[in-house]
Amino acid sequence: MAFRRRNKSYPFFSQEFLIQNHADIVFSLVIFILIGLMFEATAKSAILFIQPQYNVTTLSAEGEVTFYHYGWKDCATILFYFFIAIILHAVVQEYLLDKVNRRLHLSKSKNTKFNESGQLCVFHLVSSVWSFYILITEGYILHPSSLWENYPHVHLRFQVKFFYLTQLAYWLHAVPELYFQKVRKEEISRQLQYICLYLLHIAAAYMLNLSRVGVVLLFLQYVSELGFHIARLFYFTDENHQKMFDLWAVSFVFTRMATLTLTFLAVGFGLARAENQVLDLEMGNFNTVLIRMTVLLLVCLTQSWLLWKFIRFQLRRWREFRHEQAVRKKASTKQPLRPLKRDSFGHHENGVLKAENGASPRIKKLKSP
Repeated sequence: MAFRRRNKSYPFFSQEFLIQNHADIVFSLVIFILIGLMFEATAKSAILFIQPQYNVTTLSAEGEVTFYHYGWKDCATILFYFFIAIILHAVVQEYLLDKVNRRLHLSKSKNTKFNESGQLCVFHLVSSVWSFYILITEGYILHPSSLWENYPHVHLRFQVKFFYLTQLAYWLHAVPELYFQKVRKEEISRQLQYICLYLLHIAAAYMLNLSRVGVVLLFLQYVSELGFHIARLFYFTDENHQKMFDLWAVSFVFTRMATLTLTFLAVGFGLARAENQVLDLEMGNFNTVLIRMTVLLLVCLTQSWLLWKFIRFQLRRWREFRHEQAVRKKASTKQPLRPLKRDSFGHHENGVLKAENGASPRIKKLKSP
């Protein structure tokens, strides 16, 4: 299974060989794990990578219901879907983005940003639909108080736990992709910033048993980011598409306000009213004043940083727009000189006789009629 066209062969285990064939190498590892399911001796070890662990079956009015909680074995599952994310990244890049890039003929800097937005657009679209489906089926929208009631939310349904594992796997895979995609050094620091922020917030929500609040916040964030990357893709195809950035600006500000409001409502007020506010690692209870203040501080600092970057981005756009308007206005005020008219005798209206055969022109005044 080849994801890249081989225009040139490189020595085995060289840097270029690894970059060019990384998807094929990872695909071989995935096949190796799947083959382990076929044999009884290795099936138990292989299933550790594929299926979420730590399931607990309980009886309810609906019958037997299976819940999950987290543990160190989740690392193996995250590793497997880390490999899957690398494969899917290569598929989207090879069969979608590269074909569009050949038609657009973008520069290197724009090409890097186009690939970044293309990959994130697909991921944000899938994650937005998935998280919205969880919000509907779990009843978080119809019952907002369920976001903090009955804390700690140790037991998760399969779709919720699998959602968090795949989210962690995707953002972890984004780190080596910076090397595989040969991202420019100027872009690496910027991309590492939001990758680390996603990993920090998702891991904190998962391990502090704030999974319900985390799903809602991720849905809001992914919808906002989806609008931004769609706007940037349209901008790269045609630079006249600027109105979509204005729509994204409105959704961005709304997302920041909704994120802060929801976080203070669930963590600052909802959990503060809970009876059990003692740290208990065995029960998964992290509802203490120190941890709540740390979570609120982390969210506030992140949202403030995002707003600061957003304001800088809008000011830069405003300055570029004003400069462009000034240049256009200055160009429109400059009227071109009109060509001088000549009468039937070859004389100019201002009395200058045009020279013939390259001779120097002679100036004489026309007689008044």
